[in-house]
Amino acid sequence: MKNDKKDLNKNAWNKYSSKEVEEIFEFCEGYKNFMSKCKTERECVSEVIKLAIAEGYKDIEDFIKEKKKLQPGDKVFANNKGKTIALFIIGNDPMEKGLKILGAHIDSPRLDLKQNPLYEDSELSLLDTHYYGGIKKYQWVTLPLALHGVVVKKDGTVIDICIGEDDNDPVVGVSDLLIHLASEQMGKKGDKVVEGEDLNVLVGSMPLKGEEKDAVKANILKILKEKYDFEEEDFLSAEIEIVPAGKARDYGLDRSMVMAYGHDDRVCSYTSLLAMFDIKETDKTCCCLLVDKEEVGSIGATGMQSRFFENIVAEIIDSVEGYSDLKLRRCLSNSKMLSSDVSAAFDPNYPSVMEKKNAAFFGRGMVFNKYTGARGKSGCNDANAEYMAELRSIMEKHDVSIQTAELGKVDVGGGGTIAYILAQYNMEVIDCGVALHNMHSPWEVASKVDIFETMKGYRAFLIEA
Repeated sequence: MKNDKKDLNKNAWNKYSSKEVEEIFEFCEGYKNFMSKCKTERECVSEVIKLAIAEGYKDIEDFIKEKKKLQPGDKVFANNKGKTIALFIIGNDPMEKGLKILGAHIDSPRLDLKQNPLYEDSELSLLDTHYYGGIKKYQWVTLPLALHGVVVKKDGTVIDICIGEDDNDPVVGVSDLLIHLASEQMGKKGDKVVEGEDLNVLVGSMPLKGEEKDAVKANILKILKEKYDFEEEDFLSAEIEIVPAGKARDYGLDRSMVMAYGHDDRVCSYTSLLAMFDIKETDKTCCCLLVDKEEVGSIGATGMQSRFFENIVAEIIDSVEGYSDLKLRRCLSNSKMLSSDVSAAFDPNYPSVMEKKNAAFFGRGMVFNKYTGARGKSGCNDANAEYMAELRSIMEKHDVSIQTAELGKVDVGGGGTIAYILAQYNMEVIDCGVALHNMHSPWEVASKVDIFETMKGYRAFLIEA
């Protein structure tokens, strides 16, 4: 099938045979497994390293320490503080000809524990949280929630925390006001129905015998000490995230969709990674870049605005052919990138926020957003028409179903990605990925065929760009 103008509105499912549909479903089983395991950026990086090593990737630090040269076909990864990772396949062309980059983010909206989170009130023990990223706070109440993260003790010992995912684990949650007493609450605006300081997670109600003060809190501390060997003061050097408990699931009676926490943006991270694993030899060096902190502005040492990517590309150049500042600048300027991020799928329950001719739909394949931003394209990266034309040609050649979209009506809202940050190097960048329902909610929904088409599109880009 060719993606000419008429085909842009066709459902991608229709081009596949029954056997090929089974292959799509099988691909998405791997994706569901990844999503069930990887609910934090740290868990994503750990799993990506495990998968990459199985594919023959090696740690770039070993090459740097041993001053070993990288050769065409070598596969390496760079781990940045356990929260960001970059994978490279060294190409045959000189580095200054540029990279082919797939860039996505692995952080997702959630609740973070505060530095001093544990307290007792009315013989209940709770954890204080601070929400991370853009959320509708009322969506996070009355859900089964899990705790994921790390505690680092003063001696440097790192303790991994995961409570609420095993079938035998307890879950925790945020309570809501019963409808019988909620007349005042129901009259509030949506952003005030539940406020940030009310997102306190209930974790216990049983007192520790023999304790006179804060006995329920004391019992929780006793449990944490026995199971994980850390004290209350160790929360000061902890990063613990509160996320929805439970596995990614098939969604719909026809099993055509996936419901999961964190599709934004791990759906593009996983498809980018799998596309990268399919590349065995390349002209230009390929890169899969998975970063942290996009949901809060791409800031910090592990966000896209840090110097990590630029520095590691400099190390790659040095290991391949010898470093110079001019080579680095030419390499980045001559690079091409797909900013792999999600878009909003048209929802017939909420049609008023979309302009239908320029909206994404489930089942129509990979979504290209020539620009994102808000209202007057504020904060956007607006890709060149020439680059868009090149990508259309690549996708047609590889029979990838594509669609184009904007993130809602012009004056309704908008959003941003990491695209504008990479574009500052003067490289060609465009946003593209999978369309979602329920974006930024605890449970998001994506179409299986769109997930598969997006992986195909990323792979085609790495082959042809």
